[in-house]
Amino acid sequence: MSTFMEQLSDEQIKEVQRQVDIYSQGAQEIIPTEELENKVAKSIVEGRPLKIKLGLDPSAPDVHLGHTVVLNKMRQFQENGHTIQLIIGDFTGKIGDPTGKSIARKQLTNEEVMQNAKTYFDQFGKVIDMEKVELHYNSKWLDPLHFEDVINLAGKVTVARLLERDDFEERMAFSKPISLHEFFYPVMQGYDSVTLESDIELGGTDQHFNILMGRHFQERYDKEPQVAMLMPLLEGVDGVEKMSKSKNNYIGIYESPNEMYGKAMSIPDELISKYLELVTDLSPEQVQIASGEQNPRDAKMLLGKSIVRMYHGMEAAEQAEQNFISVFQKGKMPDDIPEFKWEGDKEVSIVDLLVHLKLLTSKSEARRMIENKGVKIDEKRIEDTNQQIILTNDLIVQVGKRKFVKIKI
Repeated sequence: MSTFMEQLSDEQIKEVQRQVDIYSQGAQEIIPTEELENKVAKSIVEGRPLKIKLGLDPSAPDVHLGHTVVLNKMRQFQENGHTIQLIIGDFTGKIGDPTGKSIARKQLTNEEVMQNAKTYFDQFGKVIDMEKVELHYNSKWLDPLHFEDVINLAGKVTVARLLERDDFEERMAFSKPISLHEFFYPVMQGYDSVTLESDIELGGTDQHFNILMGRHFQERYDKEPQVAMLMPLLEGVDGVEKMSKSKNNYIGIYESPNEMYGKAMSIPDELISKYLELVTDLSPEQVQIASGEQNPRDAKMLLGKSIVRMYHGMEAAEQAEQNFISVFQKGKMPDDIPEFKWEGDKEVSIVDLLVHLKLLTSKSEARRMIENKGVKIDEKRIEDTNQQIILTNDLIVQVGKRKFVKIKI
C-alpha cells in the first residue's frame, strides 16, 4: 500500500475506493492506474482538492454527446470537491493541434480563438458548474517566454520522442511535410501541466500522446507527474463511425427532447452499455443493472429518459417517453408537430418539398429516402421520386420515424 493509504482510517479508505470506482467507470486507460488511488488518498490526507486539467483548442463545435464523455468525467470529479482546470488554448490554438491531421492545420486569429472559446462556455454549462471552474488562458504563461526559454523547453524532449506520434510517423512515411512549429504543440501542452501543477489530465484516446507529454515535462521539471485519464471515443447512433455532426450520426445537447429520445432509441443494442456508462449520470450500480436487462428496449428507454432529463429536466423526459410510446409503439401522430407557413406554389415535386422544408439536406438524399420507403404524406407512403404533391392546409409530411412537418397555407 502507498504511504498515503497507510495514513487513512477505514472510512477514508472506503471513500478513496468509492471515488476511484466512479472515476474508473468508462475510462479506457488510466496511466498509471495505481497513481490514481494514491492521488485521491493524498487529497484526503492533505485536505486539498485534486487539480483536474482539460485543455481545449477553441474550434467552436456544437457540443454533442460525444463531447460530453470527457465533460461527464469532469463533473464526477467536480461533484467530489475537486478543482477543474479548464485551459483555453488561446496561444496553442493559433498553431493548431496536429492530432489526426495529414496536413498542417490552419492557424486561428486572436479574434477567432476568443469567439470560439465563448461557445464552449455557453455549452459546457449544460454539463458542469462553470462558476466553480478554474479558467485559464495559456497565453498567460506562453506569451512571456523568451526565445532562450523556448530553446530550454525544447531541450527537454527528443525529436525521436516527438516522431513516435502516429500522425507525424504517418506523414513521414508518405513524405508529407511537417512544419517545425507543429512539434511545439505537444511541447506547449505539456508545459501547461507544469505551470498549473495538474494532478490529473483528461482527454479522449486520440489525445494519448499530448497528455503523456504533460507527464513527461512535469517529471523533467521535478514536479509530481499527473495521471493521464483517457476516455473512449463514442460511436454515433449509426454504431459505426465516431459521433460527428458531419456524419449526421450525433445527438446534440441542444436538440429537442423528442429528437434526443428518439435518436437514443435508434442506437444499436451493442452500444447501450457504453452509452449508459459514458453519457449519463447514472451510478455504476444503475448502469450494471440496466445493462443486464433482458429486453434491450427497456435499457434504451432508460438511456433516452436519462439523457433528456440531464439537458431538459424530468418533466420533458417523461413527456418525451410518452411521445415515443404513442408515436413509435402505438403508431399515433405526435401532438407537437412543427408547422411551416407555405407561401410558394400549391403544387410541388416531393423532392423539392422535402428539401424546402429542410427535412432532408439535398435532392439526392430526398430521392434515397423515398426509394427506401421512408417518406409519407398524411400517413400515406410515397414511392415515386417524381410525384407531384398538391399542398393543402394541415397536410403532414413525415420523414423516417421522427421528422414531421405540418403545412399551413
